[in-house]
Amino acid sequence: MTTPSRIAIVGGGPAGLMCARVLQGHGIQPVVFDADATVDSRDPGGTLDLHADAGQIALEDAGLMAAFRALARVEGQAKTRRDHHGTVLAEFTPAEGDEAAPEIDRGQLRTMLYEHLKPGTVRWGHKLVHLTPLGGGAHRLEFAGGASAEADLVIGADGAWSKVRPLLTDARPQYLGVHFLDARFDDVDTRHPEVAAIVGDGHMFSTDGNGRAVIVQRNSNGVVRGYVAFRAELDWHVTARVDVTDRDAVRSHLVREFSEWSTVMRPLITDNDSDYVQRGFWALPAPLTWDHAPGVTLIGDAAHLMAPFGGHGTNLALLDGAELAHAIKKESSLDDAVARYEAAMFPRSGELAVNSNTALRRFFATTSPDAPHLPPDHAREHQNYQARAAEYRRRRAEEDQEKVCAPSGPGLPT
Repeated sequence: MTTPSRIAIVGGGPAGLMCARVLQGHGIQPVVFDADATVDSRDPGGTLDLHADAGQIALEDAGLMAAFRALARVEGQAKTRRDHHGTVLAEFTPAEGDEAAPEIDRGQLRTMLYEHLKPGTVRWGHKLVHLTPLGGGAHRLEFAGGASAEADLVIGADGAWSKVRPLLTDARPQYLGVHFLDARFDDVDTRHPEVAAIVGDGHMFSTDGNGRAVIVQRNSNGVVRGYVAFRAELDWHVTARVDVTDRDAVRSHLVREFSEWSTVMRPLITDNDSDYVQRGFWALPAPLTWDHAPGVTLIGDAAHLMAPFGGHGTNLALLDGAELAHAIKKESSLDDAVARYEAAMFPRSGELAVNSNTALRRFFATTSPDAPHLPPDHAREHQNYQARAAEYRRRRAEEDQEKVCAPSGPGLPT
């Protein structure tokens, strides 16, 4: 980009903060607007793994791999699959030196990205309520409370219910028919040794083959987050007459719903220290594309919200942010930069979204005892992350070399 432009990033999650960080590394100063009061004003959720072929590439581009490694848990890559009786069906322990997908708490990741931005980059407490095209790619942003701004490029990094997305597509998230209740176990090794033993150093997945599952994840600081999941209508609690704010009422309902689960697995469902937090599985239609519109684009969940199976959402969000920032630096116009970014993002995110949504449906499908859902080969998965990361870097090096060697000016003599 050869001339200064006003760039507004709507959303201060991983995608928006990563985009701002890489832009600042290129000497470009965006403004990030976020509805939250502060970086840590709400529960960000549990842990996530950053893949070598996506999230880690973005972190390298942002100069943040050392900061990430200081927080990441390599041992958190471990995974166990059990049936609903507690029997271990499969285990994965990362090999020595395997850093294909280390874990980091979502809150730690967001704070780390925020703290590596220039002071004043993020305008907290700015909830976007209206976005108006002004012509020539410029837009006016209006926020709750009366504040406003204008920008030459608006980057929608505002998640599932994006206020920016309607300028590009009428696609809306669709409920996938699966609900889960997020619960937390504190000081788990001392207070909940049976939970600690089941979850191990990383994740434990369990399903009964009839639409019910429990997923527990080791977080930092002695915390385990558990997800009690089941097929259900969106308003299941109304039909079941369960007050979701009443922990005991929810617990009683789950004991009935999971009555066939063994006593070994029962603490994962009933012994949590927190209230149950409702979360539903939603996804945008996949693959999703849109026609180019001047002065606006989407990154992260705003562009490709998908089921969490495979852990691709945040990884793609980080890579989206970094790649868009690079394109803005490299291309001569914002329009060309957005076109370059979207051309790469659409096929990559579309394929992964389809696969993730399919995996969720299969995981919660009814299966017969002689045809259990098989867990993925995590060792091969990690090898694939590393191989794709090497291929990504090779292609980018070739592209950069071609650009250096490309002739400039009106042609060379023959």
